[in-house]
Amino acid sequence: MAILKIARMGHPVLLQEAEPVADPTMPEMRRLIRDMVETMQDAGGIGLAAPQVHVPLRLFVWRAGPGASVLVNPELEPIGEETESAWEGCLSIPGLRGCVPRHRRIRWRGLDAEGQPVEGEAEGLVARVMQHETDHLDGVLYPMRMEDLSLLGFTEELARAAAVAEASVQDAAR
Repeated sequence: MAILKIARMGHPVLLQEAEPVADPTMPEMRRLIRDMVETMQDAGGIGLAAPQVHVPLRLFVWRAGPGASVLVNPELEPIGEETESAWEGCLSIPGLRGCVPRHRRIRWRGLDAEGQPVEGEAEGLVARVMQHETDHLDGVLYPMRMEDLSLLGFTEELARAAAVAEASVQDAAR
């Protein structure tokens, strides 16, 4: 297995639509999936799309409990109109986080690593990760989804501001 180089914002591979995977069971696809899982874990991520490792194919991996899952040629659709905004980061945009609106619940389908059809529903963080990674397959980065760019900042500064705000709340409660 190998740690793959992660493409950063500005690289053209992140702005193009990825091609469908013809056969996820091919040895090179199995190797890619293993390497992507290892790369995601090494980088401390919770999801990683193939374009992020310079491979313009429609697949992504994400953390699922203690292990990882893969979804090949994913199709997502929202369940209902409810959205929620939450902070997101991205391995391709290191050091930054932004507040991004996403559908709260989704229905998903695609193929697993064995080429078998899989489908399900997701909500909360899993739904957010699946939407974020599918966006990568469509050439979309999370800042392109943001409604308010004043809610984009460096991780360190956002943490510092949150700590100051928390201290103010604690001081007021005394």
